[in-house]
Amino acid sequence: MEFTINTIAFIFIILGSIIVGVVIGYFVSRKLFSSQLEKNPPITKDMIKAMYRSMGRTPSEAQLNATMKAMENARKNSK
Repeated sequence: MEFTINTIAFIFIILGSIIVGVVIGYFVSRKLFSSQLEKNPPITKDMIKAMYRSMGRTPSEAQLNATMKAMENARKNSK
């Protein structure tokens, strides 16, 4: 069976399209995921209050704010 230049070009076009699609899909999904995390942070003040209560403590507002700020700084430094 002979391969002509048209067949080889067709195969390269298909492979190139798949590779480009995967790369574009990766960046689009990464951008959407990070924007969703910024809009809906994984940890809220209510969750921190529950964590303090489970340890047998009643947190003050200053402690909540300090914990939230520490978590935000840790998230920014990890980027």
